[in-house]
Amino acid sequence: MSDEQAPTTVSTTTDGAVRTIRLNRPDAMNALDLATKRALREAVLAAESDETVRCVVLTGSGRAFCVGQDLREHIQLQQTRDPALWSTVPDHYNPIATSLATMPKPVIASINGVAAGAGAAFAFAADFRLMAASAGINLAFAGVALSADSGSSWWLPRLVGVARAKQLLLLPRTVPAAECLELGLVTEVVPDEELAARTAELATRLAAGPTVAYGAIRRAVAFSATHDLPDALAFEGSLMDLAGTTADHEAAVTAFIAKQKPVFQGR
Repeated sequence: MSDEQAPTTVSTTTDGAVRTIRLNRPDAMNALDLATKRALREAVLAAESDETVRCVVLTGSGRAFCVGQDLREHIQLQQTRDPALWSTVPDHYNPIATSLATMPKPVIASINGVAAGAGAAFAFAADFRLMAASAGINLAFAGVALSADSGSSWWLPRLVGVARAKQLLLLPRTVPAAECLELGLVTEVVPDEELAARTAELATRLAAGPTVAYGAIRRAVAFSATHDLPDALAFEGSLMDLAGTTADHEAAVTAFIAKQKPVFQGR
């Protein structure tokens, strides 16, 4: 395992083909001040563009995953009428959410503690959400008289339906882990002490998989959510052309014929 960035408000480590991005403001429950948002954006975009990275894990330090916007800094920006107050959504939140949701490799949110506001939305953008049993999710926007951001209004209806999404957004509360699993907000709930190991197990498996195919599947699912069947079928066809020309597909077919387990190189 190698350190890619000195531990600051966001730290990154790489273990094989797995890149772990860790929010590292435990005393502030990993709240997102400007420095943290910039660092997180750069870390996520770097993981997206690095072809040696085949799986990305997003997690937090301490007792929180991420509680969203740093309201202490937010108040200071309000008082000084700093333009960064409102530019942060297009400059920081949107690029982070977009990259997490669309990068051509699988993403795991390892939810070690409460995920609130934008923190919850970032977790929703992942393919898998593994949650510690003591953790929870809070769609806290309305509690501070703000609208939804970071894709939360896009993901929630797709995860839990429109009616439940409105309930969670309009009447924010901390949803405990067991209920998160029941609602479909998370993929799996594990004992706190097992979260790191379970995350590493899943990340290692995904990092050894057919990365191009994984990326194509991510794109196909996102496309089909907003297009009709003929368009979705055509888009699937173009992605099948892409995946069908990869070395991994050739290796898989060869291994199938030989009744062997394929070894994927991610290309």
